[in-house]
Amino acid sequence: MGEFELIARFFDRPVRRSPLGVGDDCALLQPAAGMQLAVSTDLLVEGRHFLSTVDPRRLGHKALAVNLSDLAACGAQPLAFTLAIALPRVDEAWLAAFAQGMFALADAHGCELVGGDTTRGPLAIDITVFGEVPAGQALLRSGARAGDELWVSGTLGDARLALEAFRGKVSLPQEVFEAARRRLELPQPRVALGCALRGIASSAIDISDGLAGDLGHVLRRSGVGASVALAQAPQLLAAARAGLKLDARLVEDLVFAGGDDYELAFTAPASRRDAVEAAAQRAATPVTRIGSIEAAPGLRLLDGAGHVASRDFGGFDHFGDSPALSAG
Repeated sequence: MGEFELIARFFDRPVRRSPLGVGDDCALLQPAAGMQLAVSTDLLVEGRHFLSTVDPRRLGHKALAVNLSDLAACGAQPLAFTLAIALPRVDEAWLAAFAQGMFALADAHGCELVGGDTTRGPLAIDITVFGEVPAGQALLRSGARAGDELWVSGTLGDARLALEAFRGKVSLPQEVFEAARRRLELPQPRVALGCALRGIASSAIDISDGLAGDLGHVLRRSGVGASVALAQAPQLLAAARAGLKLDARLVEDLVFAGGDDYELAFTAPASRRDAVEAAAQRAATPVTRIGSIEAAPGLRLLDGAGHVASRDFGGFDHFGDSPALSAG
C-alpha cells in the first residue's frame, strides 16, 4: 500500500465546518468573527511517550487527547487538527484501530482532520490542533495573582500508578490496575471546563508533566508563589480515595510528580469561588481547591504541621532521566 492510498483509506474524511480539508497543499480554517486561533502541537514517540504494547485505539485517542488538553487549558473550543505519522511498516489492522480511536474523540469534540503527512520510520505521531477562543479571553499561564485560590480538576497520579504497575514496582488489585490504566491510556481532555472558566480563572495550565512541575510554569510566568498541603495527596489520587493502601511518600510522588494526568490546574480570585464551582458543575467536571497563590515566589509544599517540606518534586523532562511517560 502506498502513501496516498494509506491516507485515502484511513484518514481522508469530508469536512463540515472547515473550508478545505485533506487533499491540497494547505488546509483552510475560518474562525468565527471575533475569535482568535489557538494552536498547539505535541509529538509522541514510541518508548518515550507510550508503550509499544498499547492498544492502537487507545493510542489514537491519546494522541489527539493530549493536544485537546492544551486547548482546554487555553479555554479554546476545538476546530481542526493535522496528523503527521511515521510508521515502521503498513499494518492495516493497526491503522484502522488507531484511526477509529482518534476519530471517535475528534467527533466527540467537533474537531476535523484537515491535513498532515505520512512517512516510513520509527513509530512517531505528531498532531497539531487548532481551536478558537473569543479575542482577549484566552486563559494564560501569566495571570495568577497573590490572593488567588489554586484549583485542580479531576484526580491526579493514577496514570503514573499504572506505569509503576507495568514496571513491576507496585502490585495492584486487577480492578484498580484497569482503572489506573484507563487514566494512562485514555485521558479525557477537559475542554468543557476550560471554556466554562473563561472570564473566571486568572490562569490555567494542563497537567502533563506532573502537578509540581507544571504549576511551576504558572508561578514563574505570573511572578508569584503558591502554598499547597501535602496532606491532600490521598484525596487527589483516585486509587487512594477508593481505599488502596500505599506508602504515603509514594502517594505524594504520584500526585505531585506523576505526569500524564491531563487535568487542569488553574487559579481564580477567592471572590469567584462560587463561579468556579458553578463552571465545574456546568462542565460536569469535579474540581478541588488545593492551595493559595502568594506574593513570595516559589512553590511551598506544607507538611501536617504547616511547615515547608524539604521534598523536591521534579516534573518530567524530555531530555532528562525521569522514567515517566508524558506527552507534555
